[in-house]
Amino acid sequence: RAGDTQSTTPENDDRGGRLIAPEKFQGVNTNVPDETQDCLFCRIVKRDIPAKVVYDDADALAFEDLNPQAPTHILVIPRKHLVSLAGAAREDEKLLGRLHTIAAELARDRGLDKTGYRTVINNGTGAGQSVFHIHVHLLGGRAFHWPPG
Repeated sequence: RAGDTQSTTPENDDRGGRLIAPEKFQGVNTNVPDETQDCLFCRIVKRDIPAKVVYDDADALAFEDLNPQAPTHILVIPRKHLVSLAGAAREDEKLLGRLHTIAAELARDRGLDKTGYRTVINNGTGAGQSVFHIHVHLLGGRAFHWPPG
């Protein structure tokens, strides 16, 4: 199951994705254009920068945040470089939905669906976006308050 870091071999999810134990990750074809070479998340996709990968498929990658804001803090990113939600096009609708279903699957696998979790997409510097490659934050394992931030 997604996020099972105790697994010794990757399993397949029901949509064809590879569920990865981070210590067992062997890499996959990244399909990242050269013009994104300075993007931190594109470099993670290309394996130029290491990350604790917990999910990987042909369209998306999920990894643990290096500066977690909750006991569970995972970033779900598309392999395709999209700067922000504001820059997404109609052709990206399926991909954006996919990021959220991956986040939900990871939340279920960690039992967060029983206690609650939050997904967040920051759009622009005023909203807290610091890496300009769209990503869904999956946060859980503690109480959250409203309104956020």
